[in-house]
Amino acid sequence: MIVDDDIEGEVTRGARALVVCPDIRAQRREDDPEARLEEAKGLALAIGIVVAEAFIIPVREVRPNTLFGEGQVQRIASDCELHEAELVIVDGALSPIQQRNLEEKIGRKVIDRTGLILEIFGERAATAEGRLQVELAHLDYQASRLVRSWTHLERQRGGFGFLGGPGETQIEADRRLIRDRMAKLRRELEQVRKTRELHRKRRGRAPWPVIALVGYTNAGKSTLFNRMTGADVMAEDLLFATLDPTMRAVTLPGIEKAILSDTVGFISDLPTQLVAAFRATLEEVTAADIVLHVRDIANPDTASQKKQVLQVLADLGVTDEEGEGEPTTILEVWNKWDLLDPEMREELAGIAENDDTVMPISAITGEGVDALREKLGAKLTEGARRHSLMLPARDGARIAWLHAHGEVLSDNDGGEGSDGPMRHIEVRLTEKEWGRFETL
Repeated sequence: MIVDDDIEGEVTRGARALVVCPDIRAQRREDDPEARLEEAKGLALAIGIVVAEAFIIPVREVRPNTLFGEGQVQRIASDCELHEAELVIVDGALSPIQQRNLEEKIGRKVIDRTGLILEIFGERAATAEGRLQVELAHLDYQASRLVRSWTHLERQRGGFGFLGGPGETQIEADRRLIRDRMAKLRRELEQVRKTRELHRKRRGRAPWPVIALVGYTNAGKSTLFNRMTGADVMAEDLLFATLDPTMRAVTLPGIEKAILSDTVGFISDLPTQLVAAFRATLEEVTAADIVLHVRDIANPDTASQKKQVLQVLADLGVTDEEGEGEPTTILEVWNKWDLLDPEMREELAGIAENDDTVMPISAITGEGVDALREKLGAKLTEGARRHSLMLPARDGARIAWLHAHGEVLSDNDGGEGSDGPMRHIEVRLTEKEWGRFETL
């Protein structure tokens, strides 16, 4: 067994871990424990950890000191020995005392679900904003871990290395330093939020419609984003492959230019530190003209995942808890259609045919993506109004713009005017397109 002095040692990528999913009787949930266990294993794999063994432990009564009963703790310790695991991941929230006591009893480093997700975010954040948000979340989390029994000579839990290695620093005994740093980060993030708001207003004046991709993590948002834009955003079969928001221009039927925004994936029991820290990232969703809710329709837990996403959208004010949202249009994209068996495809196809808000697709094969483009173009132009214009024939740039951006119903000789030969144009434009035309 690893001795207690070594608990704070390095545990990095490639570390062998035991994944334990507590099924607490007093917290009966709608999602299946097996599905939660698979998700926890996926989180571990996303950070490069080798899952040596994973299992569910029924918890009849939560023990305040260790969460698990004494016999269950012994089982975890024995399985660590058997499978040569250096790390124990508990798929749930552990108090600082529970975490510390488990480490002492098991003789291994122990991290909970929050610590694991923060570790993933710390590794994946690519932009300055993302790194600020992650550091703020880390500090908020580790502030609660500064229990009196720890000394300044111990390594900190948190920062940019729950799992050890480069970036792990010494614990600061003075909590004031953490509070000061968090206040500074919040000020910097507020400035980022204001800058993002300015960019949003500038786009609104352009004005190009904005389409936001949302969905549970690993639903295929980035793959669809790449398919529609020709971009090369990281799109792997990993939880949280995308953290920082990415935006690209996309052409749709009847729409020369729209902005497609890829966002961080949602997940159940997202750490409260991250909900607050990443609110600025998700603000793009609140300003979108259309929200595409991308679902992994082949996932057995897809219904529970949908509920989690709708809850986050409701928290953001995009929809109510039933998923209804006005004036924002919500479309469900049933992704990974190619992974369904024929019987399930037939059953779901019947449902989709009778629901105008559902689009079955496969982002990986391209099936249904053209139909999705058509649907988006139709949704964005359905509020178009007819305008009758008299323009100088020599104003070729604006006439060409109308042909490119609107539905030109007629373009005829308008006779002579004060500016010379005129063109009489009947055109259908959306409110945004009309606003843009008036600025030309």
